[in-house]
Amino acid sequence: MKKFLLVLTVMASSFFTATAQDTQVEDGDAKKNEKIQALYVAYVTKELNLTSEEAQKFWPVHNQFENDLKGIKKDLPALDREQALLNIKKKYQGNFNTLLGPTRCERLFRMRSVFQKRLMERLKNLRQAGGVRQGGVRPQNGGSKRGQ
Repeated sequence: MKKFLLVLTVMASSFFTATAQDTQVEDGDAKKNEKIQALYVAYVTKELNLTSEEAQKFWPVHNQFENDLKGIKKDLPALDREQALLNIKKKYQGNFNTLLGPTRCERLFRMRSVFQKRLMERLKNLRQAGGVRQGGVRPQNGGSKRGQ
């Protein structure tokens, strides 16, 4: 439990620092991003089985990795975006290998896309079930329609 709290504290502090710098994000979007980020931290921590010592070294490097990924221009052609992504992964691979070992490093690179796919599937399923309206707001009556 202490390990999990430590990891969450380290991640939350670095995440809030990054969030505070982004003044263009609306409050609703910021809350959604915080929830998604917390889910991602818990997922990565669990899947990589990080110790508290590893987490203290891992998350600052990972946060810089994520910031570099966010810096990839969205208007690049698909092939150029993929090359930029690959270049950033190569840049951080040595650091992650040192911190995690080669096996967990490879799992980390796969985990990011698996997490994103699962998140998108979950949102899609919630929307189809009527649990989330556009904008990510859950109806207060549980999604049921009255009078039907």
